[in-house]
Amino acid sequence: MAQSRSRRTAARAHAQPAQARRQPERDLAESPLAWLMRRKMLTEIEFDAGEKLRGDFWFAEMTPRVTANWGLLLSGGGGSRGSPDLGPDLRDNVIAARERVRRALSAVGPDLAGVLIDVCCHLKGLEASERACGWPQRSGKVILRIALGQLARHYGMHPPAGAQEDRRVRISHWGTDDYRPRLDVEAEPAAE
Repeated sequence: MAQSRSRRTAARAHAQPAQARRQPERDLAESPLAWLMRRKMLTEIEFDAGEKLRGDFWFAEMTPRVTANWGLLLSGGGGSRGSPDLGPDLRDNVIAARERVRRALSAVGPDLAGVLIDVCCHLKGLEASERACGWPQRSGKVILRIALGQLARHYGMHPPAGAQEDRRVRISHWGTDDYRPRLDVEAEPAAE
């Protein structure tokens, strides 16, 4: 009996590092962002920001249920007055993922959050999102890129300011270097 326990312990210890290194695989064929990325309509930063939101949304269990929750029936769940008892089911990391999603969507703003939820989280196509929002055709790509840019800025995915070219705005005027604008102010009558 002791030998079988030691063999099982050794087998678990040997199998553990291999399982810990494996990352869950995602099917990028189902993602509208991957479709846009393959057609060079998104940058890598925009794609990564959308996928990060999608991962947090999925991990936070915010996707709508399609079937009944039989786990509550089996576990005797149900708080007072028959309401479902979700307390023990929500772990700290799930609550943290929900908070990350809420912060990201509030940083983007309510006008752009809808397209991110539709395309990144619910995996709707751009055409369906355009129709649902009442936008003109082919405007969804532009709005999605703006939303993904804001999301990437929230996540801190943009390169530091020194890494890109200096994009400071220079003010130009029609005058020479020593030009000073002249203000013609009419004299106001003195108050008596």
